[in-house]
Amino acid sequence: MAVFTEVEFGEADALVQRLGMGALRDLRGIQGGIENTNYFATTESGEFVLTLFERLRAEQLPYYLCLMKHLAARGLPVPEPVADPAVEAPKGHVLTIPANAPCELLHTVAGKPAAVVQRLSGHSELAPTAAHCAELGSMLARMHIAARDFPRIQPNLRGLVWWNETVPVVLPYIDESQVTLLRAELAYQNHIAESSAYAALPRGPVHADMFRDNVMFATGGEPGSAPLLTGVFDFYFAGTDTWLFDLSVCLNDWAIDLATGEHDAARADALLSAYETVRPLNASERALLPAMLRAAALRFWISRLWDFHLPREASMLKPHDPTHFERVLRGRATHPHAMAQALEPLMAA
Repeated sequence: MAVFTEVEFGEADALVQRLGMGALRDLRGIQGGIENTNYFATTESGEFVLTLFERLRAEQLPYYLCLMKHLAARGLPVPEPVADPAVEAPKGHVLTIPANAPCELLHTVAGKPAAVVQRLSGHSELAPTAAHCAELGSMLARMHIAARDFPRIQPNLRGLVWWNETVPVVLPYIDESQVTLLRAELAYQNHIAESSAYAALPRGPVHADMFRDNVMFATGGEPGSAPLLTGVFDFYFAGTDTWLFDLSVCLNDWAIDLATGEHDAARADALLSAYETVRPLNASERALLPAMLRAAALRFWISRLWDFHLPREASMLKPHDPTHFERVLRGRATHPHAMAQALEPLMAA
């Protein structure tokens, strides 16, 4: 993730020592992504990631950090945030805790809110097979179930409200055909959000950004052995939303050909089948999956247009190409039957 804020070695060393992690041995900026400042931090006690939050406010951050801690405590492969032993954890039901209450998982570095989390083992698989997609689908369903009793509530900050606010900002930078598509799709998603079927969708905490580069798989192993998912990270777009939207975000990355933006039926089927083995979709979810695939494509087309045309200064910053998700959106809107066909064997099972 791009480095927007330069961190002095001594300041990072003081933080990790206060957290009981031993002396800092190495600090390296991480390239990739466009939201936060991230460093790999090697200490006497192991490997960690130091994140400085550039857009999120301190009062929004306990949701993400506590969600990660909640999921890690339930055995999911999520990096657990490191707590400050000098800050007492809030007591009682977290919904009653004031927004400005101290959070033992939230720190300050270079004047910015920050967190330190465990560094996961493994590597990201940027050319996933159907077997990788099956691992992802199963893990996503387990994550949704594990988060059902997470008591904090915070809207998806990149949800429909943000889309409606941001589309007028990016319209001056795109051509007429793109303007037509963007306006039409936004109107369609506003219509869907008002429907009774949408109201019936199960919801709870979602990751909302589970792309290939945010998931880790084990390295090594015997040739031909099944892949093993070892970690999911970057929860800083998480929020309370529909589980179907979260699933759709995954399908729009893991089951899409990156070169063409076209649907990959084999990978989609593997991901969906594995998800439904753990948590079957209900009737409203089955009916609205094509619409939510369009919603997920729209969300990332908007955000990439925004980041591409209105970038922030940062070292190592490389905005993603927005045309990829324009292609995905056009494909999802033109061929909604593709996912309907994938659902048919699941519905008959």
